[in-house]
Parts: sequence; structure tokens; C-alpha cells
Amino acid sequence: MQYSRFFIILSFLLGGFLSVSGQTDDEPITVDSSIVRLNVGVADRKGRLITDLNRQDFTMREYGVKQNIQRCEPVVTPFSVVMILDMSGSTLGFRETIRQSAYRFVDALAPDDRIAVIEFYDKVNLRNDFTTDRKAIGNSISVANGRGKTQLYKALDFALNKLVGEGKRRKAIIVLTDGVDTALRDTDRDLLQKITEKDMLTAIKPETNDNLNRVLNKADVQGVTIYPLALPTGDPSKLADPLPIQVAMYNAARFRLQILADRTGGTLNAINRLEEMGRLYASVAAELRTLYTIEYQSSNEKRDGKWRAIKIEVNNAELISKTRQGYFAK
Repeated sequence: MQYSRFFIILSFLLGGFLSVSGQTDDEPITVDSSIVRLNVGVADRKGRLITDLNRQDFTMREYGVKQNIQRCEPVVTPFSVVMILDMSGSTLGFRETIRQSAYRFVDALAPDDRIAVIEFYDKVNLRNDFTTDRKAIGNSISVANGRGKTQLYKALDFALNKLVGEGKRRKAIIVLTDGVDTALRDTDRDLLQKITEKDMLTAIKPETNDNLNRVLNKADVQGVTIYPLALPTGDPSKLADPLPIQVAMYNAARFRLQILADRTGGTLNAINRLEEMGRLYASVAAELRTLYTIEYQSSNEKRDGKWRAIKIEVNNAELISKTRQGYFAK
């Protein structure tokens, strides 16, 4: 598939303290949900990134029906980026590697990009709100700390609510995590303990989890692209003599990270060795600097909650585009 080829090429080439632990999960989003926003990457068939296109170069379709593109933000337009750091107990042994890699990510962003830093463990904490002040951002990274549980999906939910305040700016989240959210893991374990070992690997349906889908729906509304950096501590293949129940839970956690990336048009970057972390952070920053943001208002005015498959094409047949797969019309 062209999409798969582009995904592989692009991945290769680009290779203040506030506790929010008491926040409700259903805080309303107040953006215009009738506008569909997409972050779009374009490359030629040799994998070279194309960064000089405009609105007339794209054709947008929703379930095959051509849509009227209202805006096309060029690749140089600034982003609002939330950097989420996993400070749970599983990351205690390599905090300095995390910090140095996060600094590298910030250095690779454009000067006008606004960055917020969030940490999560037993709590979800905002280290700094959106700012271009690199000194403040660096300080947030240096003092990030914690231990205990992994509140991944609560942190993602909070980050999306913070992004609402950034209005029509281009938006992205980069999250460093092993993906093993404590609450979701406990739910998965409760399910698996009721069945036989031979059925465990297929029993969990990761895509049906309410916490995951709440995050996905909020990302849909704002056109937020999510880039998970998956730590090796969450890789099921690296477990030592694992039980079937452990393999099933870790597989589900990793698959949910893949869903986050695929559904929002991002990339899941698996960190196989800790020394790769800085390079992968930098590659995500580079990818952000090659994305267009396109807006259209769907010609289908029904807000029926149904899935709408979308496809964006470059009018030049020699170019290949990559973006999210669709959205639920809510």
C-alpha cells in the first residue's frame, strides 16, 4: 500500500506547578466540532519530504465525497505542543536519559512553537503552561519527578483539555511512556482472571476501552496528532519468563499506543535501547516541522456519532500523503 510505504519512509527519515489529580474526566471541550482539522505529511516516491504545497494542491474526500478545503496552514506555521513525561516508578532508573532526550526535542522545535510540559505518576502535574520560553521549559524538564502508578490516559485527557485554550493553532502531543496505564492494566487483569490461559491472548479488545476512546474523540475534535514514544519497559517481548496473563496485558497496552498514533495521524516510535531515545525525540520534532494543517467543514451535517473515513490526496500523482484515517461525527 502507498500509505504503508509512506509510513515506513517517513519513520525512517524522521526516524509553574499545578496538581490536577482531582480533575474530572468529562470536562467539556468548547471548540467547534463541525470543523475537521488534519495534520498532513507529504513525500515523493523516493521519500523526499515536500514542504512547498498550498490549498490548491490537495483534494479532500469524506467517504468518497469531495469536501471544500477552507484552510491550509503551511509547514512553517507554529505548533502548540504538549510534552508528557512518564515519571512513574518504572522510569526511576533512567531519569537522566529522559531529561537529556527531552532537551533535545525542545531544541529541535521551531522558536515560535509553544510548549507545555506535563508529568504523570500517582498524579498528573502541569510543570509549565504553553510558552516559547526555553529556559522555563528546560527548568520544567529538569525538576520533573515522581514515582508510583502510571496515570497515562488521565494525563492525555488533561493535555487535550489544555490544548483547547490554544484555539486554532496547530496542535500535537508527544508522550514518553511504557504504555502500561495502571487503571487499564487492572481492568485487563480482572477480565483475564476469569478465563483460561489459552484464551488470554485474544480476550482483551484494546480498542473498546472507554478511557482510550475518550482521548481519541477529544483528539478528533481538535485535530491533535499524538506521538507515543514507547519505552522498552512496556515491550512484551522483553519480559523475563512472562506468564500468559502478563503477555496479554502488555500486548494490549502496546496496541493501545499504536491506536493512538494511527487514529490521530502520528507515529508510534518504539524505543528498543535507551540510547535511541534522544534520536527518536528529535525525529518527531523534525516530522512536526514538515506537516501541513488542513481544515474543512463536512458537507454531511449529521452529528450521528458514526465513523467518517477520510482521504486526502495530493493532485500530483507522484506525491504521497499521510494523515489520520477518519473521525467519529459527534
